[in-house]
Amino acid sequence: MTILDIIEKKKNKQQLSKQEIEFFVNGFTAGTIADYQMSALLMAILLNGMTDEETFAMTTAMLNSGDVVDMSALGDTVVDKHSTGGIGDSTTLALAPILACCGVYVAKMSGRGLGFTGGTIDKLESIPHFDTALSEQEFFDVVKRVGCAVIGQTANLAPADKKIYALRDVTGTVNSIPLICASIMSKKLASGADTILLDVKYGSGAFMPDPQSALELATKMVAIGTLAGKRIGALITDMQQPLSDHVGNALEIVGIIDVLNGKRNRLYYEIREVALRLLALTGKYTAQTAEQAFQRAIDSGAALDKFAEMVRAQHGDESYIYHPDKFEIGQKDCVVAARDGYVSHMVAADIGRAVTLLGGGRLQKSDAIDFSVGVIMAVSLGSYVRKGDVLCEVYHNNGKGLADAKRLISDAITLSDQQPQPHKIAYAYVGKDGVELY
Repeated sequence: MTILDIIEKKKNKQQLSKQEIEFFVNGFTAGTIADYQMSALLMAILLNGMTDEETFAMTTAMLNSGDVVDMSALGDTVVDKHSTGGIGDSTTLALAPILACCGVYVAKMSGRGLGFTGGTIDKLESIPHFDTALSEQEFFDVVKRVGCAVIGQTANLAPADKKIYALRDVTGTVNSIPLICASIMSKKLASGADTILLDVKYGSGAFMPDPQSALELATKMVAIGTLAGKRIGALITDMQQPLSDHVGNALEIVGIIDVLNGKRNRLYYEIREVALRLLALTGKYTAQTAEQAFQRAIDSGAALDKFAEMVRAQHGDESYIYHPDKFEIGQKDCVVAARDGYVSHMVAADIGRAVTLLGGGRLQKSDAIDFSVGVIMAVSLGSYVRKGDVLCEVYHNNGKGLADAKRLISDAITLSDQQPQPHKIAYAYVGKDGVELY
């Protein structure tokens, strides 16, 4: 077979075989298939799609292009949560200690941010001395001893995905559900967890624009994970406004500490929904016992203590978890309402972009992140404000990016005379047996 034959076949809307898919994934990873040939094939896939069988074959080929983590040494249930991303999405940082308190292992490999705010790893590194580069043995030791650990992704986890994604990014082929599915699932399956909950976002601050497209992606990923023998489900959740009141790096750690101390906000209710679904997926909990275990972990203070224990085990300064006022935060400014009205719409992505302008995100991989900047939202969709009321606090250092960030945030928040419909946290849940609408 040749790459030209494969391009022609997909161009003519024919199904590719497992062998043909392995041929182009392995050939491109090894450098024997040129960028321009792979670009043509990716565009044919974008235009003509892939069956579940093709998507599974591509996921498997990408998964097998590098290391596959073996979690069997932990000897018990290992859970993982993957979010398709969004503004103020720091759920992993609270989920890990909560789930560990509920008796399941969380061995999480996360990434850094590129664009908008920092990634999970950047947020954790705002805690002084926190080490996200543990060796594999130390990582496993921490998980076994504490119940949870979060580290950066290994360099050789699904390298085919890294190379293919870089090409998709510059050839207009990112927005393909089969390619998105193979990209996400190859890394999730390579990470070794046996129970996976996917948090698929939709809205102005997410990659998928609407719940229907998010549902299509989630359904395909659950099908792939089920074929791979995993216990897997997916939540479709709203990202039409920042998930956390706190958007930034150190600020998001502060927001997580608030939740672990029992603060009831949007972030708390999303974390609760994800945790209950994950616990039920393990087979160890019913819906009722999962809710009881979740609430007990927070109300008793055990989840906060577990977070501090994880920080200590990964060489961080745990005192910041109990005294979040120790975090260095920038100087405060405010964005205020220009009129009376209801908050009827937010462009969540622009609030994230504003944090990047302040220095809290990366436009290039080499960019340094300022952990101390960000925003704290004072309103959410449906809030009523008077002219001059604070919409959000903006934290900056010496005015860097402040004027542009404030302008972007102000334009991102729409005020109107009519109160909007209430926004639900979750739209649907996808399991191996079908779709459950909320």
